[in-house]
Amino acid sequence: MLPLIVCSVLAMAITLERTWSLRRSEIIPPHLVAQVWHQVSNRQLKADQLKALREGSPLGRILAAGLANRDQPREVMVERIEDVGRHEAHNLERFLNTLGTIAAVSPLIGLLGTVVGMIEVFNVISVQGVGKAGAMAGGISKALITTAAGLIVAIPSLIAYRYFRRRVDTLILEMEQEALKLVEVIYGQRSQRGQSRPSRTGSGGASA
Repeated sequence: MLPLIVCSVLAMAITLERTWSLRRSEIIPPHLVAQVWHQVSNRQLKADQLKALREGSPLGRILAAGLANRDQPREVMVERIEDVGRHEAHNLERFLNTLGTIAAVSPLIGLLGTVVGMIEVFNVISVQGVGKAGAMAGGISKALITTAAGLIVAIPSLIAYRYFRRRVDTLILEMEQEALKLVEVIYGQRSQRGQSRPSRTGSGGASA
């Protein structure tokens, strides 16, 4: 039972920590891309703003990685965003493997306790015989308690693990979409500027 108690405490602590850490408002602050684009378009994005962006949220760190390379070709910017995105995805998945291991191991620990308890019951039978049903029933009930305790720990842990895995996948996908929005806006505007310059030159040559 002691290992199951430890597993239950760990599972509860991880569940509470991940519930707090995986809040959407903390991972993907609302309107962050629009605010960043406003600063970029008005040439207000300085080193201090980039530092604050990195320290603000996981999405901010991804955007800051791209913005630090906004003067580079599009492929370089996207590659840098992907690199930082993989690192942030790893951070979002922190402790989830431990939670999944608890969900998988707890029933086995409970089963092991039951097996050990049944061995003790048969030892009692070998000494006292089968005439004392009360001793046998008490030993069997104690043995089965570990299996029940293992399932009580495992079932909520598995539900929490599946929930957080799905939540992390959703948050990662949303962060990728938000980062690509900024990339497309930056390079879309850059391509429009590149197209407008020759047109003004051509019109000036025609009037000459």
